[in-house]
Amino acid sequence: MATPGQWIAGARPRTLPNAVVPVMVGTGVAIGEGGFVWWRALLALLVALALQIGVNYANDYSDGIRGTDDQRVGPMRLVGSRAATPRQVLTAALSCFAVAAALGLALVLVTRAWWILLVGVACIAAAWFYTGGKRPYGYRGLGEVAVFVFFGVVPVVGTTYVQTESLSWAALFASIPVGLLSCSMLVVNNLRDVGTDGQSGKRTLAVVLGAQRTRALYVACQVLPFVVALAMMAVTPWAALALLAAPLAVTPIRAVLGRAVGPALIAVLQQTGKLQMAYGLLFAVGLALVF
Repeated sequence: MATPGQWIAGARPRTLPNAVVPVMVGTGVAIGEGGFVWWRALLALLVALALQIGVNYANDYSDGIRGTDDQRVGPMRLVGSRAATPRQVLTAALSCFAVAAALGLALVLVTRAWWILLVGVACIAAAWFYTGGKRPYGYRGLGEVAVFVFFGVVPVVGTTYVQTESLSWAALFASIPVGLLSCSMLVVNNLRDVGTDGQSGKRTLAVVLGAQRTRALYVACQVLPFVVALAMMAVTPWAALALLAAPLAVTPIRAVLGRAVGPALIAVLQQTGKLQMAYGLLFAVGLALVF
């Protein structure tokens, strides 16, 4: 039986900025628009965290039963390492999705926006079919597209909406750099595993593009958020606060362009998460100061 430490490792804590940052930025927009509701923001955060951990366990389960994780460079996987049974990991994933659904339903009842139910179903379906099902889209080079949508656009716009109860153009634009930074996490993760993924038949975007183009994609995902922050100065000059996070992008970009491979990219993943958190916090503060 897996230890508590192994279950925590299986939840992939380094990916949690993908859940936290969109809620921070969406809340920043809500504050700037005068609609901040702290407990709704907290519920949105819990939904995002439950979905992120759920998708991590679901990927562990699906990749594990396919044998994709039998030869790994990165952190351990519960099923692939035989630390937990597939059934246990599947139960953990479904439990997380159930928690996310229950908390999301509470937000639906409060806002009376029943269309959010469809968004919630889409989020859970996207989480499962990334590596689950007979034709997982993550094996077809579409993972980054889904990450941009479901860890960028949807949570930022959704977090703002459940607080202000109105759709916001500012939230939509603010979701672009958030989605790009979330994509950069997946890009570097897939770059690390490009060799083993290709051998196991998992055609991620990194496998399709090749290592050199994937490195260029990573740099683009790191640089473009700062370009968007400059553009968002048209909404509030305080959006420029996000530029203070730029020095944190130098080391991981330098490592990726320096052709870091395998275990060296684990450090890049950590550095990318730190950049994502710093950018998200500064950007959220800047958007909150719009008025």
